[in-house]
Amino acid sequence: MPVEIELKLAVAPGDVARLRRHPLLKALKAGRSRLYGVYFDTPEFDLYQRRSAFRLRREGYHWVQTVKLDRGSVGGLSMRPEYEVRVAGNQPDFAILPMEARAALTREVEDRLAPAFVTDFQRTVWDVERPRGTVEIALDSGHIRAGEADLPVAELELELVSGDSAVLFEIARELLDAAPLVSEYRSKALRGYGLLGVWREKPGKAVDAEVNKRLPAAEAWRRALLSGLDQLGRNLPGLLAGDDPEYLHQARVAVRRLRTMLGLGRTLGLDREAWVEALRWFMAELSPARDWDVFVTETLAGVHAALPEPERLDGLLVRAGKVRTAANRRARAAVRDRRLTNLMLDMGEALLVAHDDGPPLAEWAGQALDKRWRRFRKLAGRFGELDAAGRHQTRIAAKRLRYAGEAFAVLYGAREGRYLARLADLQDVLGVANDVAVAHRLLAELNRDGREAYAVGLVEGYIAARAEAHLSELIGRTAAMVKARPFWR
Repeated sequence: MPVEIELKLAVAPGDVARLRRHPLLKALKAGRSRLYGVYFDTPEFDLYQRRSAFRLRREGYHWVQTVKLDRGSVGGLSMRPEYEVRVAGNQPDFAILPMEARAALTREVEDRLAPAFVTDFQRTVWDVERPRGTVEIALDSGHIRAGEADLPVAELELELVSGDSAVLFEIARELLDAAPLVSEYRSKALRGYGLLGVWREKPGKAVDAEVNKRLPAAEAWRRALLSGLDQLGRNLPGLLAGDDPEYLHQARVAVRRLRTMLGLGRTLGLDREAWVEALRWFMAELSPARDWDVFVTETLAGVHAALPEPERLDGLLVRAGKVRTAANRRARAAVRDRRLTNLMLDMGEALLVAHDDGPPLAEWAGQALDKRWRRFRKLAGRFGELDAAGRHQTRIAAKRLRYAGEAFAVLYGAREGRYLARLADLQDVLGVANDVAVAHRLLAELNRDGREAYAVGLVEGYIAARAEAHLSELIGRTAAMVKARPFWR
C-alpha cells in the first residue's frame, strides 16, 4: 500500500519570498505549476467522518484523482495511505482506482459524492538529493474556497521520495534559517471542511498515550512524549490566532506533560537536557500571557461584578488590558520563534525510533509514581505552615504526580480514576490560591506610579478576604489527599 510520508510547516505569507531566497533552494532548479483541486464528499460528510479525502486536481493538461486515508500527525509529520491515478476528464472515475482505495470509499459513498470545496495554489517544487535520502520540497501559496468563504494559505511540504525520514528534519532545520516555520497538523482538506462549518478548530486537550502493560519502560516513555508533542502542536494554530485563551492554557498543559515525562526519563538514562531547557524557555514566554488572561477575565472581572460602584475599576481595567495584549503578543512571537520549531523537529525525529529496552513498565511506573507522591506528601503534609511560594510548589508537585499518574493509568484498571479525579480537583483549588498570589504581584506592577492606588486597594481587599475564607478549606482538602491511598500500591 502506498504511504505518503511528509513534514508540513506553515509559512507566514509575508515570509514566502524570503524562503524562496534560501541558498539551498536558489541552487536548485524549481518547477512551478498551478494546482486547482476539487474536494468531494457526501451530503452527510461521510469521508470527513472517516478522516479520509477524495480529490480531483488539475495538473497541467491532466486531471488526477486521489484518495487519502488520514492516520494523524505528530509535530507536523504525517504518514497516510494515498492512492493516486490519472483520469481522462474532470469527473471522478472510481473504476480505475485500486481495489484497496475502493474498499476504503465503499460503493454507497461513491454514489453520493459531490463537490464540497476547492483549493487553488501556486506550487513551487524543488528536488533535493542527500546521502540519507531524496526529498521533494513543495511551497504552496494560494487559497481554499467554499462558496463565498475564502482562506489564504501558505505552507511548506517536505515529502520523502526515498531513503530515511530523518532527512526531512535535516532539511527543515536548514530552511529555518530563512524564515520562521511553524509545525502544521491541519491538512488543506481539514481547513476546507472548516470553511464549510463541518470542522471547527478547538483547543487540543491531552489524550491517552498508546501504552500497554507489555511495553518496556523506555517505549512507554517515548509514546507518552509523542502524545504530549501532539497536544502541543495541535494548539499552536489557535494560539497564533489569539482569539481564545484556552489554546494558550492547553499548550502550557502540553509543556508540563512533556517536562514531567522528560524528568522521568532520567531514571532510564534518557537525559534530554536540551529539550528540557527549550521547554523551560517556551513556558517562560507563555506564562505571563496566562497570568494576565486569568487576572483580567477572572480576578478583575469577578471583583468588578461584585462592587457596588464597578466604574471605580475602569482605569485599572484599561491598564491591565494593555499589558495583557502585550503579553499575548509575546506568547505568539514565541510560537514563531525558531527555537520552538527546532525543538519540535528534534523531538519528532528522535521519537520516531521505537525503544525495546528498559525495565518492565509496571516496575518503573511504580517507582516513578512513588517518587512524585513522596514529594507531594512532604509539601502537602505541612501545607498550613507554608508561604505563598511553598503552596505554589505544592501545586506543582500535585501536577507532576497527576501527569505521571495519567500516563500510566492503563496499567491499573479502574483503580486510578477516583484518585486522579480528586487530585485534579485539588489542583484546581490550589490554582485558585495561586491566582490570588499572582494577582497581588500583577496589581503591584499596574500601580508602580501610584495612579491606581485606590482601585488597587479595592481589589486587594476583596481578594484577600476571599483568600482568607478559602484557606481552611484548602488545608482540609490537601490533608485529605495526603491520606488517600495511592492507586498504584
